[in-house]
Amino acid sequence: MELSGRVEVVDLHKALGGQPVLRGVSLRVQPGEAVAILGPSGCGKTVLLRHLVGLLVPDRGEVRLDGEALHRLPPHRLREVRSQVGVVFQSAALFDSLTVGENVAFPLRRHRRMPESRLQEIVAEKLNLVGMGGTEHKMPAELSGGMRKRVGIARALALDPKIVLYDEPTAGLDPEGRREILSRVRDLHRKAALTVVLISHSMDDVARLCQRVVVLHRGQVFLDAPVREAFAQSDRLRSIGLDVPRVT
Repeated sequence: MELSGRVEVVDLHKALGGQPVLRGVSLRVQPGEAVAILGPSGCGKTVLLRHLVGLLVPDRGEVRLDGEALHRLPPHRLREVRSQVGVVFQSAALFDSLTVGENVAFPLRRHRRMPESRLQEIVAEKLNLVGMGGTEHKMPAELSGGMRKRVGIARALALDPKIVLYDEPTAGLDPEGRREILSRVRDLHRKAALTVVLISHSMDDVARLCQRVVVLHRGQVFLDAPVREAFAQSDRLRSIGLDVPRVT
């Protein structure tokens, strides 16, 4: 069954190494919405993201995609659901021993059966979407940081997911690289009506891409509001160490 892209987190609790990380987080993301998860280091952003794709099991509470609680799904259904959730990791997480084309093809080979010619067409299509057409035979070591992240986005889109999770997509890039990645993500979100969850430290990234902000602090939801409304509470956000830009 194909997902519509609705995400629900209900009273999510998680401890790691005996230390509480998430302490009753609840939020909703509607199909086609772009939502940022913000907060200072150690607030639980990445732990939350891992729950959203079913890589961690809650101690208490649930993560639901289209109403299905991930940790209750049988293995075959969990694989089906995960195939409809693309993840772009902070480091791009490309396989260094595989070419660009092989990296993008990896999820297709794992989850789909199709003729090799069709697989290569999809690889070329996804690379063209992110401005990396014609790089199939390059190795990741030959690419700049921004180019590697664009390949990571192409790989995340290979299976035409309904939901895409971005973990610090512009971290470590220069200003030009940041603008390029944000432009690609924004265009892809609008054209494909994807549900986007952006994990970020950058309030500027959020202002350019997202409609709503969920701020975590000490493992709980500190603020959940539209971008302009959230940024209007600059003093409150600065009190937990977030630098708030002016939204125009």
